[in-house]
Amino acid sequence: MVNLALKYRPKTLDELIGQKHLLGENAPLRKLIESNALPHIFLYGPPGCGKTTLARIIATQLGRPFYEMNATTLKIDDLRKIFKEYANALQKPLIFIDEVHRLSKNQQEVLLPFMENNAALVIGASTENPYYSLTAAMRSRSHLFELEALKQKEMQDYLAKIIALQAMDVEEDAVEYLVFSSGGDVRAMLNLLESAQMVATPVTLETLKQIRPHAMQAGSSESESHYELTSAMIKSIRGSDIDAALYYLARLIEGGEPAEFIARRLAILASEDIGNANPPALNLASSTLNIVKHIGYPEARISLSQLVIYLASSPKSNSAYKAINNAQKVIKNGEIHPIPDHIKTHAKSYLYPHNFGGWVAQKYLSVPMYFYETEQIGFEKTLFEWHEKIVKG
Repeated sequence: MVNLALKYRPKTLDELIGQKHLLGENAPLRKLIESNALPHIFLYGPPGCGKTTLARIIATQLGRPFYEMNATTLKIDDLRKIFKEYANALQKPLIFIDEVHRLSKNQQEVLLPFMENNAALVIGASTENPYYSLTAAMRSRSHLFELEALKQKEMQDYLAKIIALQAMDVEEDAVEYLVFSSGGDVRAMLNLLESAQMVATPVTLETLKQIRPHAMQAGSSESESHYELTSAMIKSIRGSDIDAALYYLARLIEGGEPAEFIARRLAILASEDIGNANPPALNLASSTLNIVKHIGYPEARISLSQLVIYLASSPKSNSAYKAINNAQKVIKNGEIHPIPDHIKTHAKSYLYPHNFGGWVAQKYLSVPMYFYETEQIGFEKTLFEWHEKIVKG
């Protein structure tokens, strides 16, 4: 059986799918690669978006020996052997480390002097942002680049090319499902196509769904129906129509929308449209998101239903949403004011509110600014009354 993902793995920057923000004409990463001025870099992004492929392309383009490792099995002795082998070589190797967020502090400390001396070009990759797992010393010697999930159009074009090259017979609705259900993961898309081809020809939607019953992506399909269904569900909840919200939830579930994606959208709504009018809404949304990550369908549908009913039944307020928008707008417009001296670190003139019964009058902004305006809906009214009592007595 031909491994399509390996057979059609891109070999050059121009063949790589997507990532135009990094690799398009005059994009920063491309210019660094083409000018042979690439520092150590760490790539992160969803599965199947091209991290490993990009590392291999870079090694080929720069003419460097390529070593591929995984942080979970990486042995320090193996690293030292590579560095020793190329100690006097003119062309230093490229060491690619997958799951880089799992590098231990000890492993990072071993890598650090070799990175400092450019004994090798180190490229790390992860599906998680590795910023916080890397030491400050590692971060200061490297750049971090985020790769994006491939767009539906990019996936469609790539799939059409492979189907044509392989002379495959794939029904139209099967093509759509291959793209949508793979969520920007080219490898997963090709693996599903390959398996379905072995089961029956032509490849049908029914065959695909027997192999992969539900979409695996982290986000919604770009097809209009999925965007519109998600929008309709959110607006129905915002409008407190329980039955309409449940109808669109059911449409999304039956359409193969991932439970995690739905839960994330509902968690956003819990803050944006309910907020402090009913604070437990965010707690329930957070719990639901955590639950569906672990149980999946079909049971996840019950937790999603509970959350939808709760959110639709809750009082609504977008005060928190508007408040942070107002504050960010001021910052973006350049209103950067100094912090008053008495609330800076170790300021001796700071008045500790607990020494004054819980509140004391003092300035926290050098220039008066107002961002928050309460709707006084639901529990937000109680919060307003508490606040008024605190500051006005």
